Amino acid sequence: MAHRVPAPVDPERLGSVLAPTLAEGRTLPPEAYVSPEVFAWEEEHLFGGTWVCLGRSEALARPGDQAAFRVGRDGVLVVRGEDGRLRGFFNACRHRGHELLPCGESRNLRVIKCPYHAWSYALDGRLVGAPRFADVPGFDRSAYPLIAARVAEWRGFVFANPSGDAPDLAEWVGNLEELVAPWEPERLETMASHTYTVRANWKVIVENYHECYHCSSIHPALCRVTPPDSGENFPHTGRWVGGSMVLAEHAETMSLTGRSLGVRLPGLTARQAREVYYYGLFPNLLLSLHPDYVMFHRIEPLAPGESRVECGWLFPPEARDRPGFDPGYAREFWDLTNREDWAACESVQRGLASRGARQGPFARMEDEVALFQRMVARAYLEGDVPVPPQVREVEPA
Repeated sequence: MAHRVPAPVDPERLGSVLAPTLAEGRTLPPEAYVSPEVFAWEEEHLFGGTWVCLGRSEALARPGDQAAFRVGRDGVLVVRGEDGRLRGFFNACRHRGHELLPCGESRNLRVIKCPYHAWSYALDGRLVGAPRFADVPGFDRSAYPLIAARVAEWRGFVFANPSGDAPDLAEWVGNLEELVAPWEPERLETMASHTYTVRANWKVIVENYHECYHCSSIHPALCRVTPPDSGENFPHTGRWVGGSMVLAEHAETMSLTGRSLGVRLPGLTARQAREVYYYGLFPNLLLSLHPDYVMFHRIEPLAPGESRVECGWLFPPEARDRPGFDPGYAREFWDLTNREDWAACESVQRGLASRGARQGPFARMEDEVALFQRMVARAYLEGDVPVPPQVREVEPA
């Protein structure tokens, strides 16, 4: 990441986050969740300077498909070219800087056209039309291509790195690639989705995802289909943390009844078909792998205390052929669970904004939260997001 500027957080408070054992460790200080200055630093360094998930490749599958995103402080336009290649450009016309497409919108056109003065660009970024510039002395269209922004695809997801200086996406993902591969998410289709606005900092949402210490308190439906203290955490070589939970004996998948109305994904082992896997790829993609579907959460920070969360449910195309198939069995279960989580996250955010908020200790079931917070604390201090320490490094002495 550029410049390696430390975050505006007291380094002494971050020292306890980086303690050598889980028992000694403490949570991030409250200002990490409520400070506008910290949020601005994160936009620049944790989102503008890393690989941020923008969404699914299937939404940009055809030549001419275009979509605009806000990534940190930058606007990025992603385009599928005539050659099938995905390209990214900063969302600013080379004439006067007007956005080429409003952030959050999409379209299909064989050119990229600015709505302000109708400058137009080929799908590879070359300027091909500049009305009324033919009589401007010395004007050379080849001197005004769109400015490229770094984008890449992984397993059916689109990522952008506006700063251009993050490690290659393959290195960023690390061994998450081999853990996710059997589910073939690039082959799956989004058959249900829901977008939530959560009045909580993006890190509160990620941290809630990485522990089930709270599950017995607020998730009765979830606890009926998976024991909250089951599973294990996995070693990692990329910028991610996560692990498994085991399905209850009667449950085929995560649903209100435990039954599946879909089909088992073909590449799974017998063990994989009896577990659910939860992975958080830094900074904003949460992947939940089930025997019969994949769920993802994609988080967009909006303000220190507000985030937008896109949730999608991915199924194999052959699921449609099963009599009685309806993706609602997964959507309904997780919509209920999500809303329970969002209520808790919003309460945490309100508490963190209180003058009584302090750094707190970790329970053993919060070890993945500690790993995530270590990543953040290291980034705050050094400007770069490190590979998190291995699970054993934060176990009690």
